[in-house]
Amino acid sequence: MNLDIVRDRIKNMYHKEVEVHVYGMRNKSNHYYGVVSGIYPYVFTVLVQGKEKSFNYSDVIIGEVVVKLTQ
Repeated sequence: MNLDIVRDRIKNMYHKEVEVHVYGMRNKSNHYYGVVSGIYPYVFTVLVQGKEKSFNYSDVIIGEVVVKLTQ
């Protein structure tokens, strides 16, 4: 995958509900449900319970962040 492909996939999720898994260090992970609220050149934001959280497209490429549409 490259940056343009990931950016286009996230753009298709704009204003839609998503599920975000963030895999961190020492086997810690976070799980969020929210709405994609911003698309920028190197990051995107997700509105989670009234707060915006930002994520890098590069983290999606390497697998540290996984974004899925919720049904």
